[in-house]
Amino acid sequence: MLALVESQLILKSLTLAPTDEIYVLDANTLALLYASDEAQKKIGSDDLTIAPAQLEKILGVSPAILSRYVHQQRNKKALFELSVNQPLAEAGVHKNQLRVMLIQSGQTEYILVTKSDISPNEKVVMALSESESRFQAIVSNIPGLVFQLQMTAKQEVSFHYVSDGSEALLGLTAEELQQDVQHLFAIMNTRDRQDLRAKLIASAQSLEKLDWEGRVWIDGWQDTKWINLRATISQLGDGVVQWDGIMLNITQSKLEKQEIEQSRRELEQLTAHMNQVKEQERISIAREIHDDLGGNLTAIKMGLAGITQQITNGNAISLEQTASLEAIVNRTFEAVHRISGNLRPSILDLGIVDALEWQATQFKKQVGVKCVFTANQSDIMLSTEQSMALFRICQESLSNIAKYAKATSVEISLSATDDEVMMQVVDNGVGINDVDKLKTNSFGLRGMQERVTALNGSLNIGAVGQGQSGTKIRVTLPL
Repeated sequence: MLALVESQLILKSLTLAPTDEIYVLDANTLALLYASDEAQKKIGSDDLTIAPAQLEKILGVSPAILSRYVHQQRNKKALFELSVNQPLAEAGVHKNQLRVMLIQSGQTEYILVTKSDISPNEKVVMALSESESRFQAIVSNIPGLVFQLQMTAKQEVSFHYVSDGSEALLGLTAEELQQDVQHLFAIMNTRDRQDLRAKLIASAQSLEKLDWEGRVWIDGWQDTKWINLRATISQLGDGVVQWDGIMLNITQSKLEKQEIEQSRRELEQLTAHMNQVKEQERISIAREIHDDLGGNLTAIKMGLAGITQQITNGNAISLEQTASLEAIVNRTFEAVHRISGNLRPSILDLGIVDALEWQATQFKKQVGVKCVFTANQSDIMLSTEQSMALFRICQESLSNIAKYAKATSVEISLSATDDEVMMQVVDNGVGINDVDKLKTNSFGLRGMQERVTALNGSLNIGAVGQGQSGTKIRVTLPL
């Protein structure tokens, strides 16, 4: 019995219907030698010793008829089907089919019987139905549109299949697209439509995959979408080709990519501008050192040479000469302080509160515009980078107010909590337009943004409030 179960013919037969009832009988005595788990459930016991009448009741056909039919098929040596209701009928398909095979193992013959509750054709139908259900489940969960697109030899295009996702993606039903593909082309951007047609023709000629992205206008939603279309191609004959693919909404990723590219361009422009500013600052510092410090040191050297000559000649040195040299030395100190202050304001050594208060005072003196500074603490401890960022942003803000705002009043406030520090610069001027923030030459605003971003902070530039003129600049840095 073990050799029989392990035989290749039985294994081949079992794979045809692994969930059916399987019986193995002695071909001569028709004694039941083996029954599968499903078969034992029908028998009601694992005891295989059963009467012929019980076997006929289980199989639906008498052992005698089964034996005669087996011997009729003896020379075919293949699996054949036997209808329970019409045991000798070979035509047609019936329920409760028996699949029977006569097997030889050595000198012994066995009958392998497989009983199915449904016919093979019905199994095919069920398998197809299950496959269709699985396909529809997959398609319905794809965040896009699944399609089959065909093109004739005359380059006529039509949809052979469109999934229900078309309405959510394109605002067009699957029926509309299948009736006329022009519905899709009609909502496309003109240049993108031409590009898709060209790629369809190129793909049809080369039989290479189709990959296209473009814009469509959804009139019902008053919105433009970016869609990506990818498909594989196959030939159907008579010059007809078919693409099987998917169409996805890539609007979000496309916009993010454009923002990144725009940000990269702006950063490149800002970097170039900063390099130019640095070079100009180097030139300015070099000029100041040469003209002021160099000139003063030359004058000091000449004065000392004159005094030395007078001493050598035994002449008296006048107070006027020493006073002149002292004035030159004082001017030299002032130049050094001015140059070093431009490089890094020494007022920052006193703290950000004093530094911003000093800036407000200087702005009032130089521009003649009222400027008030307030802080919620007398001393706010910040890092060197944070202090420099707030100082330079305030400096740039006041510079812009002096140039463009036409303001009569400016308020600078600084407040700190346990988590963050916030600085606001508010004026009552003409305000700033959103277009002005996007100008390619607005390097001052970009520089402010870059400083804040580098410190993981936020920068907001906008109107003061509803019904009020002016601009509010708010900087927030984490502590």
